[in-house]
Amino acid sequence: MKNLVGIDKVSAEKLIKELNTLLADYELFYQNLRGLHWNIIGKEFFELHLKFEELYKDAFNKIDQIAERILTLEGEPLHAYSDYLEIAEIQEEKNIVDGKEGIEIVVRNFGTLIDKERQILTIASNASDEGTVALMSNYISETEKTLWMLNSYLR
Repeated sequence: MKNLVGIDKVSAEKLIKELNTLLADYELFYQNLRGLHWNIIGKEFFELHLKFEELYKDAFNKIDQIAERILTLEGEPLHAYSDYLEIAEIQEEKNIVDGKEGIEIVVRNFGTLIDKERQILTIASNASDEGTVALMSNYISETEKTLWMLNSYLR
């Protein structure tokens, strides 16, 4: 049996579960970025304050896209922080003021996200879910470029 967009319901359920985990990770990532944006200090304040803002705005947009994809697959996106904290791999970060440490956290968080995106890409590809494949492919491409830039910054 298939759902409204033609994806096998069993495959769609698996994708919904994985997308909800990605959603939870992005929610924690978003809040980590907000904290870094607000609390960063030091010589690189102006540069990093803007970069963290750019990153949290992008994460905010991805959160909405992931939730809408879950709805498209006929699922229900998680929307409570208690649910996010229960399933997210990304850990919340508190009181980070050092720029280098902040960038290292972002790199680590992006590593978690890209691993999850690749897993979802494989599942979606096997389910012939081109909508989710396209979404994950775009995220992976963007994340790879951002990781390259952030790692260059750390050198």
